[in-house]
Amino acid sequence: MPTTQTPRGASASPDSVDSVLPATRLLALGLQHVLVMYAHAIAVPLIIGAALKLPKDQIALLINADLFACGIATLIQTVGIGPFGIRLPVIMGVTAVAIQPMLAMAAMPGVGLTGIYGAVIVGGVYGLLVVPLVGRVMRFFPPVVTGTILTMIGIALTRVAVGWAGGGAGSPEFGAPGTVALAAAVLAAILLLARFGPGFVARIAVLLGIGLGYGLTLALGWTDFSGLGDEPWLRIVPPLQFGLPTFHLVPCLIMCLVMTIVFIEATGMFLALGVMTGRRVGTEDIRRGLRADALGTLIGGVFNTFPYLSYSQNVGLVGLTGVHSRWVCAAAGGIMLLLGLLPKIAYVAASIPQPVLGGAALVMFGMVAATGIRILAQVDYARPGSRDALVIAVSLGIGLIPIVQPTFFRAVPDALQPIVKDPILITAIAAIILNALLGETADQPESARSGKGIGSPDPVIASSSSASRS
Repeated sequence: MPTTQTPRGASASPDSVDSVLPATRLLALGLQHVLVMYAHAIAVPLIIGAALKLPKDQIALLINADLFACGIATLIQTVGIGPFGIRLPVIMGVTAVAIQPMLAMAAMPGVGLTGIYGAVIVGGVYGLLVVPLVGRVMRFFPPVVTGTILTMIGIALTRVAVGWAGGGAGSPEFGAPGTVALAAAVLAAILLLARFGPGFVARIAVLLGIGLGYGLTLALGWTDFSGLGDEPWLRIVPPLQFGLPTFHLVPCLIMCLVMTIVFIEATGMFLALGVMTGRRVGTEDIRRGLRADALGTLIGGVFNTFPYLSYSQNVGLVGLTGVHSRWVCAAAGGIMLLLGLLPKIAYVAASIPQPVLGGAALVMFGMVAATGIRILAQVDYARPGSRDALVIAVSLGIGLIPIVQPTFFRAVPDALQPIVKDPILITAIAAIILNALLGETADQPESARSGKGIGSPDPVIASSSSASRS
């Protein structure tokens, strides 16, 4: 029997971007993507809700709205609606870049939650207006820049993974032996399943590893379900449930800066994902992807949530599993929609202890860095006059500053702190500027700028890929 149902004109390979897998596999692989991004998805509403001193029931509303909007934005990005959506395996979620700026907005007199939502709406509109300018800057993203950015994304995300594996950064019991052992057990389970699991089992190694770790914490009594009984079974997510948005000049300008940052990160990720999946990503593809990011942000402002970005951690999962079908991520979008409407189920998923997620994240986030290194391996360093090695070295060195010495930029004005504290963004800025000054950006054809021909798709788990085709 065939393992896929292939739309007209789509590849028959289950690893192709347009392949539609059987329903059971779509569900399992989609759920795997949801669990990978879930902790980040609910972190932002938890942080902003706490900063605004919202009651618990209103924070729960923020979480449900966030998941609901995540699902809508992911479906737009993966399935595509006209000029919106890059139609690649992408998961959308609230960007961490916006956390500090929104905390600053929350502290401004008279802004509040409705003022934040007004700024988010303005940011989405701003994003839609600047998308047509993307073609003019594509020449600044050759493989040396894209690979450097993606490598730093993996490094920066690994910091997050280590925090989870230790039990949560700032936890008084951070790094406790039992916590580290749990993360190590999840990591070992994923590696063993990926290496020795037959076919589809290897592809869902992350999901199974998280499930095994969750089961172990339940057996040990480490999982806290207090508050589950207070959650309703069904909760409709209405728009503007916290009131009409208000608009303030400074918060709106700050959010436009956030969207500029989001676009820089997303562009590098789209190009890298195109290399990973073997799908050429050109200027118009980037525009469609960024339009979806902007539209998702606009929808977020209307549905009581925050700015959206294509999640880089899920790119690592695409590389790890070798499953490139965008319909898997579309299934994940559908699952997030349901989680936004079913608070009890969302609560159970949110109860997965951080060490369980940390063990899985160490694999996936490392895969993001590995993909960046693979792109950089295709750069011709021996080309006469090439200074690509210098561009990479200095860009990564600058990007590591906020990781290895967070107080280094303490003298920088507060308005610029969101930029200099973000290792991914500061790496991107450094790589783009250095390549423009030292590289050959202006002479490169679009095929080189978009990453066409930089290696083949990355079948990370070769055995599982070959088995799935049988």
